[in-house]
Amino acid sequence: MVEKQRDKPKAIIVLAMHGAPPLDFPEGERLEFWGLHSQLEHKRGPDTDAQKIRYEQLEARMRAWPRTGQNDPFYAGSQELARHLRQESGLEVVVGFNEFCAPKLDEALARAAARGAGKIVVLTPMMTRGGEHSAVDIPEAIRRAQKKFPAQKIVYAWPFPTEDIARFLASQITRFL
Repeated sequence: MVEKQRDKPKAIIVLAMHGAPPLDFPEGERLEFWGLHSQLEHKRGPDTDAQKIRYEQLEARMRAWPRTGQNDPFYAGSQELARHLRQESGLEVVVGFNEFCAPKLDEALARAAARGAGKIVVLTPMMTRGGEHSAVDIPEAIRRAQKKFPAQKIVYAWPFPTEDIARFLASQITRFL
C-alpha cells in the first residue's frame, strides 16, 4: 500500500521576535543572569569560562520557563501576532525568539525547514533600521540556517521602506484623533 505523502507548504513564515524575561522568574537568578550578562560583555579571559557556563545555564532555564499571558505579556502578544499573521497570509507561522524565550530563532528556522516549504520568509515586527537584532542577529541566524539547509530558500523580509512604516503609523494616529 502506497502511503499518501503530506502536502508540503508553499511557504512558511518565521516570525522573529525579541523576547522578554518572564515576570515570575526567580529574582535571585534574574539578578545573577543580568550581572553575568554585563560582566561577560566587557570581560575576556580564562576566568570567564565558569561565568559563561553559569550564564548559559541561566539563559536555558529562562528560555524554558513556562509562559502565560500573566507572566509574559510579550510572549502572549507574539503568539497573538502569529495567529493574526496566519489568518491574514494563509501561511503557516513559526515563532522564534532572539532572547529570553523558546524556541530560539535558530530552532524556529530548523522547524520551518523540516516542513519542506519551498520558501521560508523571515519577518520581524522590529520596524526601523539600526537595531542589533534586526540588522545583525537575525541575518546571522538566517546565514546559519541557509548553511544547514541549502535546499531551502530563506529570505528576510526586512528592512521595511520608511515611507510604509510612516503610512502605517499615521493610519493608527487617526484612531485617536
